[in-house]
Amino acid sequence: MTTRIDTRFAALKKEGRAALVTFYMGGDPDPETSLKVIKALPKAGADLIEIGMAFTDPMADGPTIQAAGLRALSKGITLEKTLHLVREFRKDDNETPIILMGYFNPIFIYGVEKFLADAKSSGVDGLIVVDCPPEEDDELCKPALKAGLNFIRLATPTTDEKRLPKVLQNTSGFVYYVSIAGITGAARPDPQKVAASVARIKAHTTLPVTVGFGVRTAADAAEIAKTADGVVVGSALVEAVRQSLHADGRPTELTMGAVTSIVEDIAKGVRSVKK
Repeated sequence: MTTRIDTRFAALKKEGRAALVTFYMGGDPDPETSLKVIKALPKAGADLIEIGMAFTDPMADGPTIQAAGLRALSKGITLEKTLHLVREFRKDDNETPIILMGYFNPIFIYGVEKFLADAKSSGVDGLIVVDCPPEEDDELCKPALKAGLNFIRLATPTTDEKRLPKVLQNTSGFVYYVSIAGITGAARPDPQKVAASVARIKAHTTLPVTVGFGVRTAADAAEIAKTADGVVVGSALVEAVRQSLHADGRPTELTMGAVTSIVEDIAKGVRSVKK
């Protein structure tokens, strides 16, 4: 089985550059605006898109993404409506890979079997579910793979040589390396440490390795693109949305451009590095 994720990374490898992976919270600041933003991301330079599944207890996320999830929930976003966003996106774009990122609780409540069927039919390509450890692969990971979805795991600075093979055993699509120990958006990554970690992970897998958490500028992205197969940017986009909103949380005429201008800039950084 070859997914859109596999196809996209293979194409970028031939092109000789890293991927730009953008994270955006589904439903932020409202479902309609988030759909417009997500639709605009590929043209701005995103190669793959992660859509956040808003949840009330996002333990791995920093204040920026937590606030985005709460904005989305306050405007009525649900897991079902998040899948609807993907369906609407797919009406105009059948090539850009879409990954849903979030936590297991909303999926469990939705029903794992129903969720996987609906995600696949909506046009979702992969899942990142941060609180599903390898020891619980029977719960979601293996059923997702069977349904034709990539299941993408996180590796972190604390994932040692003993733990790494366990983390990688059912991972597919790509490996998401969290460049800092802590929550999203907390600090900038150290390029030398990232390069060493990417090399260490690549010694254990043939999957592409993307790097995220803390990437804010084109310079950050270019540095990481030298060694990684992909660069993930999320908190910087979500913060740009927050800063563009009216005091009551409504979008302004600046909201769309606030996101796309950052993506365009970071895409230039990623594309400046040829391999």
